[in-house]
Amino acid sequence: MPAWLRRAVADAQSLASKDIEDIALVAGAAVGALDAVVRRQERWAGAWRQRLALAAAAVTAKQAGRVEDEAALRDAALLTKAGDDVGPAGRMLLAWRRLATRSTEDLLAGKNLGAVLEEFGYAPDDEAVSDLTGELRRLAACGMVEMLTGALIAAERYGFGRAVGAWLADGLLAQRLGWAYALPLLGAEVNAAGSGRARRSATVVAASSEDGTAQSKSLMAAQTRAALRAIDRAVELGRRSERLLAVAPKLRAQSSDLVVERLLSNDAIVASDKVAGMSDRGLRRLFDRLVELGAVRELSGRPTFRIYGL
Repeated sequence: MPAWLRRAVADAQSLASKDIEDIALVAGAAVGALDAVVRRQERWAGAWRQRLALAAAAVTAKQAGRVEDEAALRDAALLTKAGDDVGPAGRMLLAWRRLATRSTEDLLAGKNLGAVLEEFGYAPDDEAVSDLTGELRRLAACGMVEMLTGALIAAERYGFGRAVGAWLADGLLAQRLGWAYALPLLGAEVNAAGSGRARRSATVVAASSEDGTAQSKSLMAAQTRAALRAIDRAVELGRRSERLLAVAPKLRAQSSDLVVERLLSNDAIVASDKVAGMSDRGLRRLFDRLVELGAVRELSGRPTFRIYGL
């Protein structure tokens, strides 16, 4: 990333003094750079999107007064039996993962939106979902800033809060740019209201008492930071995936190629995951070998129920 772009990201103190055109230029450059990464369609893109979803879910859970951090959310997703309740914070992670794994063509459809709202903890409301779906179609034809700001305003107007607004804005951005899958971007920015980091970085979209220009400037600054953070995460995962792919030919375990693909496509997997032709013991040995080779990390820090990922 060019150094000028990182230096240009406005903080709380400088945001008010900057012209909206300058902030728009920086935001456009950051999103353009992010778009270039997305269009490379890297093999590790699935893990990238899920890591961004985990970060967004952790901020969302904290804002909702939950105590679960990223490690606890990961446990909820991976160690809960199929069909069991993952808890309120775990459902927030499912919502952000839905954004990262569903085709952008289906993201903003009424049925999917209804499921997302329930995962964020809102009671089903078919009328509100129908109205919101129609408003999103209208916003999709607007300019970029109006579209993203409108998504956040609409969510709060219907009583769904800023977490849902960030989710909708990310979905609209992905559709506008023609991405196959959305990236969870604004969730870790817009949802941070009230935290010390948010007050320092002014990532939160302006309150309704602010004028439209201030609101747009705040949103574009948040979008810039989110894009840069996603690019940094992509660089990190790219290096780690290169190491995994470099050692993959050395693996002799049955179905090791499937394990490699699972690691590239997911935030993390557990040694008890069912991989064709591999026993739990064989899978644990393979993970131990990958850790020894520096190709993956053990993420839980536990002696049992261990979790592995890039």
